[in-house]
Amino acid sequence: MKKYFKLTLIILIILIILAIEPLLDSILNISELEDSLLIDQKNNLLIIAFAWLIIEVIKRIKTVFLKRFDISKEDNLTSRKLHTQFNILEKVLVFIIVLSAIGLILLSFENIRKIGIGIFASAGLAGVIIGISAQKVVGTLLAGIQIAITQPFRIDDAVLVENEWGWIEEINLTYVVVRLWDQRRLVLPSTYFLEKPFQNWTRNNADIIGSVFLYTDYTIPFDALRKELTNLLTKSNLWDKKVNVLQVTDSKENTLEIRILVSARNSPTAWDLRVYIREKMIEFIQNNYPNSLPKTRITITDKNSTATQSHD
Repeated sequence: MKKYFKLTLIILIILIILAIEPLLDSILNISELEDSLLIDQKNNLLIIAFAWLIIEVIKRIKTVFLKRFDISKEDNLTSRKLHTQFNILEKVLVFIIVLSAIGLILLSFENIRKIGIGIFASAGLAGVIIGISAQKVVGTLLAGIQIAITQPFRIDDAVLVENEWGWIEEINLTYVVVRLWDQRRLVLPSTYFLEKPFQNWTRNNADIIGSVFLYTDYTIPFDALRKELTNLLTKSNLWDKKVNVLQVTDSKENTLEIRILVSARNSPTAWDLRVYIREKMIEFIQNNYPNSLPKTRITITDKNSTATQSHD
């Protein structure tokens, strides 16, 4: 019953406003009702009440519809898409309703209506000045609408923005809130995501590939590393059993760069899997191939002989 309390209250208020004129006439026997403040503002009160009612109905429809689409599930691409569209659509409609209600109320005042007509009659220079002043505001609003339509990201997408990693928490008409991995919130204007590059790790699905880099000596056996990596992944419930790759991606003067690619069902799990694999692979090298850890080689030449020695 609580979820329908606001709707019931608004309908009750509308009925009271509609009944206020005959109610005052019958109870108070006021002969000149037109002079009463309540009667004079009856239309404005109805505008406010109906605007409130429409907003609550929109929110209720959105809530009922989105209940069928849970964004907490692993495979939630469709759910996140619909949540993003409906949230921004709701904000656009609420903005239009509130703006229209305010405009109708202002037009009910004779003095303000005259001023408005005068402004529209001489709107040349004033329109240019207002347009320039409101350019950023309008641009930000349009950016929010464009994000809702094109959806470069959605609610709960994992993103890398401003060298910070986190999830899209809120998408509003004028700004976007990113929940960072350490629970901080990064608030950015909507125009930022249309003007600057950012990484979306879950654009098409929640799956993500994580990388781990190891640096070892040239004597490391690659087949043994691959076998151990497969063994670790098989035993871990963090791995989604899709990507298992170990490659030498670079060879430098003293070390080899080994890149490990592993996949997980979402970005937080991928982070935990990367940390786990990094720790266990380093531990494996320490225990089984300690001589293959990175070294610096120095050659010392004996002045009394032509032989040279190499020390690790």
